[in-house]
Amino acid sequence: MIKNKKVLFVVSVMILLVLAGCSKEKTSSGFSSDKEITVVARDAASGTRGAFHEIMGIIKKQGETQVDNLVVGAIEFDGTDKVITAVEGDKYAIGYISLGSVSERTKAVAVDGVKPTVENVKSGAYSVSRPFLLVTKGSENNLVKDFMKFAESAQGQKIVNDMKYIASAEASSEYTSSGMSGTIKVAGSTSVTPLMEKLQEAYQQLNPDVKFEMQSNGSSQGIKAAIDGSYDIGMSSRELKDEEAKQLNKHILAIDGIAVIVNNDNTFDGLSGSDITKIYTGEITKWSEVK
Repeated sequence: MIKNKKVLFVVSVMILLVLAGCSKEKTSSGFSSDKEITVVARDAASGTRGAFHEIMGIIKKQGETQVDNLVVGAIEFDGTDKVITAVEGDKYAIGYISLGSVSERTKAVAVDGVKPTVENVKSGAYSVSRPFLLVTKGSENNLVKDFMKFAESAQGQKIVNDMKYIASAEASSEYTSSGMSGTIKVAGSTSVTPLMEKLQEAYQQLNPDVKFEMQSNGSSQGIKAAIDGSYDIGMSSRELKDEEAKQLNKHILAIDGIAVIVNNDNTFDGLSGSDITKIYTGEITKWSEVK
């Protein structure tokens, strides 16, 4: 009888240890896969949203209409840092941001086994990428032409590379100060803004009499501002639509990857493209459903 009790005790301890191990795996770093996924997205005016939703198949064509099938209840933000802050503060959140904005505040996951790095975007191995565009309308004035010349020069494209974006082309020409003066008005993508600020700063060091007025209000607004002439340059982090392209001059400033980010306590280091799409369209609602 005593022997049987010992056996039962040993078995019970082993079961408890196994259960404890399973529980530990499920709640590692305080993360429980049974929790609902908090879906974080950009607002409708965002070029990052347009590019990401198109690449990931969240946007579908129905007849002649493009329909964005973002899950009802997704939290939408009008700026990159707001997305980062939301994911940083929620263990169960997922979001997407420009590769150049990735930091230690969140974790950028691999997509289909490929990490979001400059090298992988450049080689084409990481397919979630889009262009950074500067757009103008009609004949650009001399000051705008001079700034564009700087942005596309060796100095300008070095800034692109230093900020973890990919240069649009191998720029061999050096820029020399024009000594010009005046004001350039710029509006548009919040994703392009950090790069644009660095370019403006470097340009002003060479041309101190040039001033910039800038609004970060989304790609669609920047494109609209360039079309209606209220701003000299529009910034876009998505490709132009056919009707927009007919009205604007397009300059490819850089190529940028879009990183999928999760909270640092999230135990997932990679996701399949298929699962990301299912999360953003509501087919997957819990982390335990992710393969």
